[in-house]
Amino acid sequence: MARSSRSRLSRRYRVWKPLGLMVLAGLTPDDWDISIIDENLGVPDYEILPRPDLVGLTAFTSQAPRAYALAAQFRGLGVPVVMGGVHASMCLSEAAAHVDALVTGEAEGIWATVLADARRGHLEPLYEGGRADLSQASRVRHDLLPSQYAFGAIQTTRGCPLRCRFCSVTAFNGARYRERPLSDVVREFRLIKERLVFVVDDNLIGTTAKQLERAKQLFRAMAEAELGKHWIAQTTVNFADDEELLQLAAQAGCIGVYIGFESPTAEGLVEVGKRFNLRKDRDFAASVRRIQRHRIMVVGSFMIGLGVDEQGIGKQVADTATRYGVDNVNVAFVTPLPGTALWDEMSGNGGLPLDRFPEDWKYYTLTYPVARYRHLSLKEAIEEMGICNRTFYGPRHLLGRMTQNVRGGRHPLFNLVNNLSSRRNSRLLSKAYAGFERKEGARF
Repeated sequence: MARSSRSRLSRRYRVWKPLGLMVLAGLTPDDWDISIIDENLGVPDYEILPRPDLVGLTAFTSQAPRAYALAAQFRGLGVPVVMGGVHASMCLSEAAAHVDALVTGEAEGIWATVLADARRGHLEPLYEGGRADLSQASRVRHDLLPSQYAFGAIQTTRGCPLRCRFCSVTAFNGARYRERPLSDVVREFRLIKERLVFVVDDNLIGTTAKQLERAKQLFRAMAEAELGKHWIAQTTVNFADDEELLQLAAQAGCIGVYIGFESPTAEGLVEVGKRFNLRKDRDFAASVRRIQRHRIMVVGSFMIGLGVDEQGIGKQVADTATRYGVDNVNVAFVTPLPGTALWDEMSGNGGLPLDRFPEDWKYYTLTYPVARYRHLSLKEAIEEMGICNRTFYGPRHLLGRMTQNVRGGRHPLFNLVNNLSSRRNSRLLSKAYAGFERKEGARF
């Protein structure tokens, strides 16, 4: 029973709300009866649920096999299925074989047409969503999901100009930074029942002076509204460069940020296209400290498996993260996802041993070594990830981080739960890797 409780607690803090479905629900006319099911929380017995008139699916790449299975189940009952999201947009022909209609890109501008066609019983096989107009007020159905999430979710901007080679955001959402009206963001924040909120923007603050000023205006508006929320977000490391920006973020309720450091070496940053991190000859440890002085936690993201990575990279990542002084890390295997420059490179030169699609998509979670890495075998890549996690979450390092966290007043209980959850998850993955290597190792 205790183990089950820990598992539920860990999942509660690691599962984000399906915001895209909530947005589309808000665009659906009131005469439609809408239900949202998030299988990340558990799989219901669909046979005892009322038969729907239309099913809409969205899925990340690793969830595609499950989405296709669900589509087959409902289509077998005569229910039409529409699918959208990043994977369907990047793998059109594959997804089209499993559903009645596809929506590419951002669906807001085309959703009314999809529903009208569904009413008439004449869905088109393809709807091109393009880029949504974020200048209009939105209606996001935060009321349709159960209270099983630790975090609410909101999005204030879309688009990213950085074009990192491992990321599909630019391909899916575009390079232009698009912003929602500040009053609309504040209004939606008030609708979120959870006290903790994840701001899902790929880069909340942007990179230009104009974008940074907009972020300041947003934080001022949030602080003045006295929302009573604590939130975390994804930003670039330039978040640390503006003292006023940090002060305003803290006043608005920011308690943590995810920052993509990606690699401990300059060569690795050049390889992934993250030259932005190399500007100004930056001292990353000093940047982290400036953020933390405002009682804001920093979670650093890194990758293992770059072309420059050799044996020893696992300890190097852990030691670098410790030297930077981050409160926690998110370490992923280099994973070529459809729609990225990395996919174009690795899928074209035999770099993908796990290429039996759609079945093999289930491994494309960023936590499995799915590619052939230049200097690391499958066994070595797994060993390096294990070394990284054992080093970073070892008792000495863990105690040191918690001590610094308490001294800095950076929400120590939350950070302790976060670290212990990450440590437990890394141990579960270590067991999963043993079975993965036995089952799939011959294909490498």
